[in-house]
Amino acid sequence: MKEVLDLEDFNERAKDVSDYLHFLRDLEQGQILLSKDGGISKIDSELDKSLKSTGFLLLYNLIESTMRNAIQSIFDEISNKGVSFDQLRLEIKKIILQNLNKRDVDKVLQEITIISLDMIKYGFNRDGLFSGNVDAREIKIIAKVYGFSAITDKDTRDGIDLVSIKKNRNDLAHGVMSFKEEGSLLRR
Repeated sequence: MKEVLDLEDFNERAKDVSDYLHFLRDLEQGQILLSKDGGISKIDSELDKSLKSTGFLLLYNLIESTMRNAIQSIFDEISNKGVSFDQLRLEIKKIILQNLNKRDVDKVLQEITIISLDMIKYGFNRDGLFSGNVDAREIKIIAKVYGFSAITDKDTRDGIDLVSIKKNRNDLAHGVMSFKEEGSLLRR
């Protein structure tokens, strides 16, 4: 059931991106006109730049949520199958122990009944997985740690565009560039 929800979440976010890009294309081609000051006009070039740069936020949102949901699914599967801590890959054990170290020990001790199973549950921190740093290199590192494939097809060009999406998103999120500045750098 959770996998269906994750796929629905991905499809919904991907549709958001697609709808937004189609909207921008139609707006740029004059198929959509704006109402401004009582009149109808084409999009202002400065607003066009800001709208284009907003696309990076939508794309990055899709990327990071997909990775977060993938890791969540791994931990859900471990929990659902009753896999004990001792059966996990060394890399995942390390992640769990590091996350447990960040938790309130008294609260964790109250929750844990079967340590080999419950420490996995309480050693997972969905919110702390990513902090604006997901790109192809990070996905490959995570894939290796969690034991899933990061192999892509030729159309994705090995995720090369993820680096610029991440950089542009971070520049916008941290105020390094304004939306107009970022949008003016985009290719037409």
